[in-house]
Amino acid sequence: MGILTQEQLTGRTETHLVVVGEGHQLHPEAGEAFARLQADAAAAGFEMRIASAFRSFERQCAIFNAKASGRRPVHDDEGRQVDMAALSDQQRLHAILRFTALPGTSRHHWGTDLDMFDASAVPAGYAVQLTPEEVAPGGPFDALHNWLDERMAAGLSHGFYRPYADDRGGVAPERWHLSYSPLALPCASALTVPAIRDALAGTDLAMYEIVLAELGELISRYVRVGEDWCPRH
Repeated sequence: MGILTQEQLTGRTETHLVVVGEGHQLHPEAGEAFARLQADAAAAGFEMRIASAFRSFERQCAIFNAKASGRRPVHDDEGRQVDMAALSDQQRLHAILRFTALPGTSRHHWGTDLDMFDASAVPAGYAVQLTPEEVAPGGPFDALHNWLDERMAAGLSHGFYRPYADDRGGVAPERWHLSYSPLALPCASALTVPAIRDALAGTDLAMYEIVLAELGELISRYVRVGEDWCPRH
C-alpha cells in the first residue's frame, strides 16, 4: 500500500487496516512486522501482547471530550489527578494533550503504532494501566523493554521504535508505545495542518475554538517528533 489517504491518516476510515491478535487493527505491513517481533520476544521468554492499536477519530474524540468535561480524570507526570476546574482553558488543553492526542493527529490512526506489554510478567486478569511505574526499573514490564532496547540498538526490532522515548516538552514519555517506522515516517510527513483542520470541522470537539486558534503550535509541540526517534529507512 502507498501513502495513506487524508481520511486514513486522520482516523476517519478503517480501509487501510487488518485485524491482528485479539481483535486489534493494524496496517497489514505493520501487523506482519509485529508478528515477527512477537516471535523473537517469545523465543526470549516474553509474551508480547497489544494493549491498544488503531483508534478511530470518533474514539479519540470521545476520550478527549471526556477528559475536557471532567468525566474522565487527567493526570500529571507524577500520576496525580489534575484539578481541571482550577485551570484556564489553555492550561486544561495542554494538560490533556500531555497524555492524550488531539483527534485527527493520533499516530494510532495510521495503523502503524501500538501500545504493548508482557503478559507473562503479570497474573491472569491483571489490569494493564500503561503507567511509567509499570515500565520503570523493578516494574513488571521493565525486562521486556530492556530486551527491546537491545534489539532496537542492534537494528533487530523489525522496524519498531519509540517515538515518545524522550520528553521533548510535548507528549509525555511512553516506553510502551511502539511505531513501525517504515510506514510511520511517510505518514507523519503526509499529515498536514489543512487535513487536521478539515477532520475537526463540524465535530463536537471540546474547546474547538481554542484548538483551531492554536492548531499550528499544538501540532508543532504535540504531533511532530524529532527526526532522531528512529533510523531512516
